[in-house]
Amino acid sequence: MVRRLERSGLRSISAIVDVTNYVLLEMGQPLHAFDAAKLQGDITVRYAVPKEKIALLNEQTVELDSDMLVIADDSGAIALAGIMGGTSTAVSGSTADIFLESAFFAPSAIVGRARRLGLSTDSSYRFERGVDFANTCLALERATALILQICGGTAGPVTETLGQLPQRKAVKLRLSRLNGVLGIKLDEPSVAVIFDKLGFVCQMADGVFEVMPPSYRFDIAIEEDLIEEVARLHGYDNIPATPPQADLRMLPSPETRLNRSLLADALAAKGYQEIVSYSFVDESWERDLLGNADPIPLKNPIASNMSVMRSGLWGGLLDTLVYNLNRKQDRMRLFEVGAAYGACDGGFIETLRISGLAYGDAQPEQWGVEARDVDFFDVKADVDMLTGRQAQYEAFAHPALHPGQSARVSLHGKPIGFLGRLHPKWQQHYQLPRGVILFELDVAPLLERQLVQYVEVGKFPPVRRDLAVLVDESVPLQALLDTMNATGIPLVNDIALFDIYRGKGIPEGKKSLAFLVLMKDTQKTLTDVEADEVMAKLLDSIVLTHHAELRK
Repeated sequence: MVRRLERSGLRSISAIVDVTNYVLLEMGQPLHAFDAAKLQGDITVRYAVPKEKIALLNEQTVELDSDMLVIADDSGAIALAGIMGGTSTAVSGSTADIFLESAFFAPSAIVGRARRLGLSTDSSYRFERGVDFANTCLALERATALILQICGGTAGPVTETLGQLPQRKAVKLRLSRLNGVLGIKLDEPSVAVIFDKLGFVCQMADGVFEVMPPSYRFDIAIEEDLIEEVARLHGYDNIPATPPQADLRMLPSPETRLNRSLLADALAAKGYQEIVSYSFVDESWERDLLGNADPIPLKNPIASNMSVMRSGLWGGLLDTLVYNLNRKQDRMRLFEVGAAYGACDGGFIETLRISGLAYGDAQPEQWGVEARDVDFFDVKADVDMLTGRQAQYEAFAHPALHPGQSARVSLHGKPIGFLGRLHPKWQQHYQLPRGVILFELDVAPLLERQLVQYVEVGKFPPVRRDLAVLVDESVPLQALLDTMNATGIPLVNDIALFDIYRGKGIPEGKKSLAFLVLMKDTQKTLTDVEADEVMAKLLDSIVLTHHAELRK
């Protein structure tokens, strides 16, 4: 037995423990032996009391949560059910009598508990995946026989406590469905023989098998499971490989809805590289970087730094940036398209977002352009490309962004994301020598597009006029543009800013903004009088609304 255990990767400990390990490998049933002399009162299975502690066999003392099952006597918890025994009742060289336990624990009561405590045992591995609930007594008898054979002694009575065991339900399999999925024709007797080889009890009526799998096949629950078993025993090599036949047709593609891949393609064309990061992130990222005081926690995190669901994608981008900087990559453009998660009306909501990061020089190193760091407006041009140059920007504070270089991005009057430079404290936290520009946008609004409409091409040359005004520093540019565009003058084709000036000749607290105004009439050439009337209306609109002054 010792040699067989060693060949299976287990070291020999003692006769009693070796027997339990041997039966575990032989029958798949975890067992545990208690020193009967150390037990105090009756044995019970219960949930742990909050903050209850137990010293385990690996000499580790752990604090238990209220959802963890324990085996207890009058002294308290003596074993962590389905995972590991405790030192207080451990079998030793002086043990004369043992109490042998063979149990079935539902996977839902065991899964994740061992990992939460930093443990990984053979028992928890099997209980998490399910053991044969009809095999506990047989495994107990097998272990008892081995102990009597090796150690001698006398077997005592068996105490049995029954809870609610899993109910095995018959699974139905349609013969037509089986042949349709596998692409072959199997008759009823052939399928019945396969089920008989598997130890399944089945009945056939009207082309439908009613199959009752044995207790140890807890993985058989739906029709597809039976199809898989038939295919496996029939032999995959016996299923001919035939070319598929399909009716190829063009699927409808509405012109008002873009494909999501177009957004990724557009950023890739701008030199961005796509990354894929985990949706599970560190809680500190959510709390400090994104200002999310109540992130969605995971019940069973795979690591301590992946304990909550992300509400934004910047954490993964910054982590990737640092990783590449440590490998001497000094210029990066990164983006990710992924889901962000938040709480909503007692439930959860998943939002698809596209997020980007720019770091380093604005242009790759070359002789023709002077080197400079990428700035807010470089990335704003990329965001404009994604939004079809229809986005509006307004100053907005975000915990991750520089207070003087951050903006909320809106599309058709609805906020869809943020754009800005990384906050100096986070730049220092990540030890970044240069500034980082970030953006994040909801994907759904970006995929909506208006149908292209034909506009008559003008045969007459446009008229350009410039308008320079003085306004208070607190007046945002977008407000002026919105006011002038709201006049709805049909002759105006475009209004754009081309100069901002502060300095000599400009009063303190003021700024000079110069706009170009393009006017065109498709039917005739505009006269100076008509152009002057348009400019007067535009000036009046911003004078009344924003107290602008015409700069002379």
